Amino acid sequence: MDQVLNKVGSYWFSRKANKEIDSVGEDLSSLSNSIQGGASWLVNKFKGKMQKPLPELLKEYDLPAGLFPRDATNYEFNEETKRLTVFIPSVCEVGYRDSSVLRFFTSVSGYLEKGKLADVEGMKTKVIIWAKVTCVSAEGSKVHFTTGVKKTRSRDAYEVLRDGIPVDKF
Repeated sequence: MDQVLNKVGSYWFSRKANKEIDSVGEDLSSLSNSIQGGASWLVNKFKGKMQKPLPELLKEYDLPAGLFPRDATNYEFNEETKRLTVFIPSVCEVGYRDSSVLRFFTSVSGYLEKGKLADVEGMKTKVIIWAKVTCVSAEGSKVHFTTGVKKTRSRDAYEVLRDGIPVDKF
């Protein structure tokens, strides 16, 4: 009888231990996935791969080093897709020497090309009103911010053909 109880107890203990080990494996897997989602820079450090500072990366792509706030030090950059995501501790505004102002969300993303950050999400600039920046490009001594202002109107107003009125300038 002792041998039977010993075997049953050993079997039960073994199954319980395997479940716990599997659970730890799942926990580590989900931790790894969350790290990859929000802070892959940490994983890169564990792998021994050091990221260059953000201003250096921007200079390498012919963009101004001071484009982002000073405390935006963490970023993810996929060299294959050229997707850049910059993490900023809190929503903020930055004033520049030319009196322009940019507003940043907690993450700003876009596609980094030579002299250009395209398909930008998370950045606005003041042009009478706050307008979403869709592209930042640099050429020579100029930096261009492309914005778009969206105006929604009733479709009914545009269903009827109307004559154009001549004007002097576009």
